Amino acid sequence: MTGAVGLSEVKDVDLKKALKVVHSGQLSAPLSLPELTRCGLQHCANDLMAELREVDTAGLRAVLVCVLAERRAQQGVGRG
Repeated sequence: MTGAVGLSEVKDVDLKKALKVVHSGQLSAPLSLPELTRCGLQHCANDLMAELREVDTAGLRAVLVCVLAERRAQQGVGRG
């Protein structure tokens, strides 16, 4: 994967939306452009699918939770 940036280009709001639709059962693995479009995530589909295309639904949920938690920790949210 030359030039891969992981999920760093995907905004928090989009990761949260993806997690919400995974939790609700509206989005499951394997990810596909039609499914991401149906959920309103077509604008970040390339980045999501580049990293998560072959991940199962449980893995998808876990990665989204971890990325969001890591970002919150880096921002100092919840420290106190």
